[in-house]
Amino acid sequence: MHATDPQQLLAQSELIYSSDDVTEAIVRLSKEITEALENTTPVAICVMGGGVVFAGQLLTQLTFPLELDYVHATRYQNATVGKTLNWKSLPKLDLSGRTVLLVDDILDEGITLKTIQDKCIALGAVQVLSAVLIEKKLEHPKPIKADFVGLEVPNRYVFGYGMDVYGWWRNLPAIYALN
Repeated sequence: MHATDPQQLLAQSELIYSSDDVTEAIVRLSKEITEALENTTPVAICVMGGGVVFAGQLLTQLTFPLELDYVHATRYQNATVGKTLNWKSLPKLDLSGRTVLLVDDILDEGITLKTIQDKCIALGAVQVLSAVLIEKKLEHPKPIKADFVGLEVPNRYVFGYGMDVYGWWRNLPAIYALN
């Protein structure tokens, strides 16, 4: 299904987490991450484009020094099914000997996040942790486990707060699922 009307698509979707739910999860995550990384001066790497909304909210609540970078690797290209990983941008900072915190919108199948983690290790990172706003619960194992998880969702296509549906609605302050 590809909706031609983004308003209709939203109206026919189900609210999974409210804006308040998302905000509470990010506050909790910021405390967990600060406790784990406050003495490491890590490189935080935002996974574009979905991770940008979450990263923007999360990073302002971390109370320790860090450097910020980004990667852009995608499997979805505005579709609802992932395909081959397409690298658009690698980290710019030197990761040699560094702790890295990957910040992404969702841990779905885990293929993209695992590939990015492996790339950071290949670039010299000594430790790569991951923080995701959403983890999708699946019936099968994933190649990576997120170190910090904000909220869990059922195995449905979700969007909002950085996650898109057909390229739309990354800007929603809440999490919705297609029906």
